[in-house]
Amino acid sequence: MRQVDDDRLMAFVGKVIGDWGALASAPLVVLGDKLGLYRAMTDGTPVTAADLAATTGTHERYVREWLAANSASGYFSYDGDGRYHLEPEQAVALTDESSPMCVLGGFEAFTSAIQVEPRLAEAFRSGAGVGWGEQHPGLFHGTARFFRPGYAANLVDNWLPALNGVTAKLESGAKVADIGCGFGHSTTMMADAFPNSTFTGFDPHGPSIEAASKAAAESGKAHHVDFKVGTAKDFPGTGYDLVTFFDCLHDMGDPEGALAHTLSALAPDGTAMIVEPFANDDVAENLNPLGRLFYSASTLICTPASLSEEVGTALGAQAGEARTADIARMAGFSRFRRATETPFNLVYEARP
Repeated sequence: MRQVDDDRLMAFVGKVIGDWGALASAPLVVLGDKLGLYRAMTDGTPVTAADLAATTGTHERYVREWLAANSASGYFSYDGDGRYHLEPEQAVALTDESSPMCVLGGFEAFTSAIQVEPRLAEAFRSGAGVGWGEQHPGLFHGTARFFRPGYAANLVDNWLPALNGVTAKLESGAKVADIGCGFGHSTTMMADAFPNSTFTGFDPHGPSIEAASKAAAESGKAHHVDFKVGTAKDFPGTGYDLVTFFDCLHDMGDPEGALAHTLSALAPDGTAMIVEPFANDDVAENLNPLGRLFYSASTLICTPASLSEEVGTALGAQAGEARTADIARMAGFSRFRRATETPFNLVYEARP
């Protein structure tokens, strides 16, 4: 057996204890969100467990433990005498879903994703996949919440204008397909911004399409945007001026086939916009907190989804620009470039 350095061992175990704390805290954040505990603290007034329980209709003894756990995590501050308060920055992250800094969706998504661990263990042994529809239902809602703030902050104001000539087409009237639209947040954001254009969101997951259609109907915008069940390789229609993929191409079993079908569906001067998680091409450059998050998501969700489908390319959430560009060129696109980026996403433009 190799010699063990006790100091290094203790340092490693200390890191693991921190990770255990993060893992144990995640369900508490989901509970705090569902029960309105964080929202009841947004004004910054120090509260006791009894105060917060009375405000939210919860039991004081549970709330007392929840407050102490959140304070130990640094999610709010302890003032002494059993009183706690939420700083304004913490309030934004834990309650404001209009902010790109909101973290609630991530907690909901990942606490849902780990619930398929027994199924995933079987897949590790067999090499089979775990389809998106086989995941815990909470993952669908959590994923939509996870991505929505970033799209709201960037899609209309930054990403679309970074594409050559696309905004002008959308303003005058363009035909748009949003592939892998999920709950339809990206589709409706574009439709709201460009009322002269027509938008159709496609997704193979029926319950997500139902949720997107219901939300559009309840908002009174159902006449302006449509949602249909369809895959990236068989969505109907031609002459699209813009086809979009938001954080989904790497999940697909056959991304090359998806882009080849997209190319055939585009107008001669059409554009494909591919939004992917931020990643460098070299694995070593992704070994950081963001890479940790995306590689973990890829292991739990993205790679199993791809392996569940035909071809099973399994690009992974950290595919990087070079590999994505190769896929686009093999699909027949002659022009491919990085149009813009954020700390969390890379935005690519592919054209015939």
